[in-house]
Amino acid sequence: MKTTQKTDPNLVALIAELKRETREGDAAIWRDIAQRLEKPSRNWAEVNLSKLERNANDGDIILVPGKVLGAGKISKNITIAAYRFSAAAAKAIEDAGGKKLTIAELVKENPSGKGVRIMG
Repeated sequence: MKTTQKTDPNLVALIAELKRETREGDAAIWRDIAQRLEKPSRNWAEVNLSKLERNANDGDIILVPGKVLGAGKISKNITIAAYRFSAAAAKAIEDAGGKKLTIAELVKENPSGKGVRIMG
């Protein structure tokens, strides 16, 4: 079996940062996310806006270890952190009054990982 490594330097740096944050801050959520991102990208989570609308409440902080897609509508004011956003999803989130972040920005804002829900 062929073993592969991540070649995107930004992704490699993010995974290392998540693991370091786990060791320093004792927040297991970041280890979980790092392990999910180490898997092949074809196995990453892809979450549509309609799923976020159904399962999130106003004010929630949602983390998607993968990509947020633009299918569906969203009307809730939520903070969403993901590795990638489709253009339609990013526009819809901001139009609804929500906030979109990268995973690294979320780690800086909330190093303990308290109140963060993983979806995907």
